[in-house]
Amino acid sequence: MKKQLKNLLSLSVCTVSVLLLSASEIPNQYGHNHVSWGFFAHKRINKLAVLTLPPEMMVFFKKNIDFISDHAVDPDMRRYSTRIEGARHFIDLDQYGTPPFPHLPRNWSDALIQHTDIRVIDTKGDTLLLVSHRDSMTPVMRQEYRRWFQQSVVPAFYSGKERVDTDSVFRFFSEWGRLDNRPDAAFFQEFISGHGILPWNLQHFQQKLTTAFRERNARKILKFSAEIGHYIGDAHVPLHTCSNYNGQKTGQHGIHGFWESRIPELFADESYDYFVGKPSYIENTRDWFWKCALDSHTMVDSVLSFEKMLRESFPPDRQMCPDMRQGIMGIHPCREFASAYQDALDGMVERRMRAAIIAVSSAWYTAWADAGQPDLSGLDAGAPDQQELEEDQSVRNAFALGKILGRTEDH
Repeated sequence: MKKQLKNLLSLSVCTVSVLLLSASEIPNQYGHNHVSWGFFAHKRINKLAVLTLPPEMMVFFKKNIDFISDHAVDPDMRRYSTRIEGARHFIDLDQYGTPPFPHLPRNWSDALIQHTDIRVIDTKGDTLLLVSHRDSMTPVMRQEYRRWFQQSVVPAFYSGKERVDTDSVFRFFSEWGRLDNRPDAAFFQEFISGHGILPWNLQHFQQKLTTAFRERNARKILKFSAEIGHYIGDAHVPLHTCSNYNGQKTGQHGIHGFWESRIPELFADESYDYFVGKPSYIENTRDWFWKCALDSHTMVDSVLSFEKMLRESFPPDRQMCPDMRQGIMGIHPCREFASAYQDALDGMVERRMRAAIIAVSSAWYTAWADAGQPDLSGLDAGAPDQQELEEDQSVRNAFALGKILGRTEDH
């Protein structure tokens, strides 16, 4: 079946991108003080991705296009209610050596193992280190530890907990001779999410979407389609792949919103070409997601250096202008200045936004194909249940308070 569905992915699909805007920004040198401006790009990408799908998928996605578009911003809104959410949107590749970062595991379990310590609190109240992320193990020990880690630690990580089941720890490590008595508590300490987990998170969401298709669970299909669209977009924004994510290290504070918000808002509907063709089947989604992030990382220098050169040469009094945004007057990059930056980048923003559309739809298409091409024609999402409504309201309430948890693009 896969051979019949598969189309060769071109490099342009893997270098796809979408412009993400953070849910909120503090005023900075570019005057951004927005809540939903960047939501424009995420919503637009998801909506246009729907229109590229084959008829077998379009029959369900088209009638739910507003949901998929509106909920493209849910991951950003969750950054105000869940601390773990922020790490899903970026990866600081420059913190892992030099490209292509050969020592950085592409598999999530291996990466988490490589950056996690296991500790226990014994009956005396002392904290003991059982396994350090710096420990070396024999191949057999590594295999056994990996199996236990996947069963006991990985689920705890995804649930947002730091505790590990004490009985599980005692059974496993007593056999290793590292524990004589059952500890009072056990927990893990990971050192990876501080630099982001975006490519690994994409693998996780691709699996969730595939399962939703396999189960023909309409509401989960919509939810995970909307949200993976957001994360795929993030993976292809250059500044989401480096620790200098808002120019804070180079005196370019605010460039994040300038590149991915101000430019598309000014020019995307006015001049961008959205004819992008049809989605392709992705043979190896893990490697594809990683290639997308790695390709984005190669563009970081251009994004930063062209803006810096332009700001030094462009007339200062024509860089920032008063502008009305959503009924609020503010100071923002002038249209002429933004246009000059877009031209200096040789249309990078448009190219990556165009490619993002096909990237998102290709991920959806691949999940549907891997699930066995379930019939979507009679699928009805229905109304959200009470739990979904309550969770959604909780996120929106936290978002309304305006206090983001974790890293923001303005730090």
